[in-house]
Amino acid sequence: MLDPRQRVGKDGESRAEQYLRRRGYRILQRNLKSSSGEMDLIAEDGGVLVFVEVKARQTEACGGARYAVDSKKQARIVRQAAYYLARHRIRDRPCRFDVVLVSGEESRDGSIELIQDAFQAGDIDLHC
Repeated sequence: MLDPRQRVGKDGESRAEQYLRRRGYRILQRNLKSSSGEMDLIAEDGGVLVFVEVKARQTEACGGARYAVDSKKQARIVRQAAYYLARHRIRDRPCRFDVVLVSGEESRDGSIELIQDAFQAGDIDLHC
């Protein structure tokens, strides 16, 4: 049984996945787990491999979802992407990092915002 915070996160991931599908993304994997953590969604958008972080919040307190993907979280997401690319032997393919912000509850006019190319991999060579 999920606690309320986990339930908000899982609901947000489902809403984000549906939203991305409507925008033409093809979802390849959900909730990839490794020693580095968990990647919410991995998708294709055209020919681009997209690593998607979903941030869901019921309220905008403390800045809401927008401020939840700090540099530490970005580094973890990049490590997850490197793990995925190595595991699937993917090289020389365009990649990007998107963030989907999910606010409020679906039944109460919640909103979804997509930030494409939200951050870069920095100094980590992803071979993509």
